[in-house]
Amino acid sequence: MGAELIAPADAGGDDVVLSWEGHEVIAVRLPHLADSLDHILADLQRRHGKALSELDRKEKQTVVRILEERGAFSVRHGVETVASALGVSRFTVYNYINYTNEQRAKARGGDEQSRQGD
Repeated sequence: MGAELIAPADAGGDDVVLSWEGHEVIAVRLPHLADSLDHILADLQRRHGKALSELDRKEKQTVVRILEERGAFSVRHGVETVASALGVSRFTVYNYINYTNEQRAKARGGDEQSRQGD
């Protein structure tokens, strides 16, 4: 995710200080969300072993689902950044997000129906 380890004495208000047996040992400085999105996209590209724009439609939908779960679309220009990385339009990214939400809703509906049958 692009976090940086720093000395506890150098930690600021937004940094996370980690302690061991009551002693501060290290602090973690988390990157800004926009930087995190770039790191997540790079990680997904490494995992797939090729440019995200070269993935097929199903793989791109999976990438969008992962990114949505990680909050990528709450970042300013997140949809545009993802669309560019995938080599698709913003409209296509929104369609993938809608598809993911529909699949989740169907899965929840199936879970509720199976519970009602018990």
